[in-house]
Amino acid sequence: AENRNIGFPWTLQHVNRTLSSTGGTVAAACDAYEEYIRRCNTLELDDSDDQTDNAHLCWSAHIAGGTHHAFRDYGEGFCIFSDIAVAANVLLQKFPHQSSTADPTTKSKGIRRILIIDLDVHQGNGNAALFQGNDKVQTFSVHCRSNYFSKKEHSDLDIELPAGCTDDTYLTTLKHWLRRIEEHPFDDDSDQQGKKCQRQKPFDFIFYQAGVDIHKDDRLGRLSISQEGISKRNHLVFDFADRMRAPLVICMGGGYPKDDWAPILTAHAGVYIEAHQYLSSFGRDL
Repeated sequence: AENRNIGFPWTLQHVNRTLSSTGGTVAAACDAYEEYIRRCNTLELDDSDDQTDNAHLCWSAHIAGGTHHAFRDYGEGFCIFSDIAVAANVLLQKFPHQSSTADPTTKSKGIRRILIIDLDVHQGNGNAALFQGNDKVQTFSVHCRSNYFSKKEHSDLDIELPAGCTDDTYLTTLKHWLRRIEEHPFDDDSDQQGKKCQRQKPFDFIFYQAGVDIHKDDRLGRLSISQEGISKRNHLVFDFADRMRAPLVICMGGGYPKDDWAPILTAHAGVYIEAHQYLSSFGRDL
């Protein structure tokens, strides 16, 4: 029954693949944040007053992962372990937040809060359950209202879209809620004496679950998003991560071809190609 819920037979090769997929996201996340620290340290040693640095544009991309249906003690929906959940916990443990209590105007260091942006057609139910009540990891899922294959969980923010939803509705909705997240007062900017503190970033790290099963030609999707719409979706996330000044890790997520594999493979590849092109416009690489 467990194998049936997961969707894969048990084999040694699949065990190795599962561990590799999880490890790849952990490695991508650690590499991105370590590079961010290196760049920040370099800027601190630089006497320049230039405030237009792009140190936060430390992005890593994993051509696997995004297995967001895995829970603490069981898997489902082609997911055994949640690679993003493991990576988020590793980051929080390896780079703990160090607050600057002596001087409220001084920047804090380490990871205080992580955001998971899940844009697969299915709810990121596993991550929602794994981080329920954990204010260090915020879960945001945009998914199809009529495409739950198991119990609905509660993310910090769940946005449901109707079956057959097209580009205009999808992109307008995503843009609206990314702005709402950006404007949300996650922190009180005053200390205990009421003194104004330096405003802290809402998020110190972002994971992007970039499932392309929202594609109109996806076998399991039920949404009707074009390739152009998926590209615009990606750019909304990239722009958001840039505005948040937070390192980003991209994971693959779902995408299920019908008879013709080309549309789904093109959509998957586009996520990574477009991320590279976006960073290249700043003179950076993945």
